[in-house]
Amino acid sequence: MKIKPYGDTFNDGKVQVSFTLPVSKTAKGIAAAKELAKSMGLIAPAVVHAEAISDEFSFYILYGSTKAVVEFDNIQVEEITSTTLSREKIEDLIKKEFGRNLVFVGASTGTDAHTVGIDAIMNMKGFAGHYGLERYHGISAYNLGSQVTNEDFVKFARENNADVLLVSQTVTQKEVHLKNMIDLVELLESEGLRDHIVLIAGGARVTHSLAKELGYDAGFGPGSYAEDVATFAVTTMINKKRGEN
Repeated sequence: MKIKPYGDTFNDGKVQVSFTLPVSKTAKGIAAAKELAKSMGLIAPAVVHAEAISDEFSFYILYGSTKAVVEFDNIQVEEITSTTLSREKIEDLIKKEFGRNLVFVGASTGTDAHTVGIDAIMNMKGFAGHYGLERYHGISAYNLGSQVTNEDFVKFARENNADVLLVSQTVTQKEVHLKNMIDLVELLESEGLRDHIVLIAGGARVTHSLAKELGYDAGFGPGSYAEDVATFAVTTMINKKRGEN
């Protein structure tokens, strides 16, 4: 099935793009934005918003159309297929399968100073009515906060016999977050810990496919809650214990 963007009418190919140009907001700047959109392949682009950011930079929003289509049936995406369990069922599973508290350690690592995501997963109050891991019976949750170095993160995990590591990463300039995520995997491997823990990444633009590609067990993006993460982590640990892949 071939699909294309939908705007006003079905299959009209309407799209919206936005970008910043290193020029002042002038008639020439607006014309440059339109030309740039045309060079992207947009048909009949129109600047619907132009705003000066400073004397030398300006921001633009444009509408246009594209002829591009994708064959939807040919798209292959790796995704998490486990059914999310309730907090109570997760607690029962932990008690039945392990008989001890599982140790979850979370942090925004590297230079990342954003904690909204990791707080929503870890903190007792959680987010949008979904309680965080600190409220779960059978889980000892440690939220180390932001700008935690990989070395300190791994040291804490080792000293506290962590079962699950939760890494929050906000996409940053020049993709420094990717290097930080890879460095963490390599550090865990050098310490001999990688095979003994469940490693999970999360963030606004983190996908399961990206996380797997970088050596993580799973990746969770926007709209994920503590029960989603806990379900995956606990069921993965159970499968490992039983020798299942």
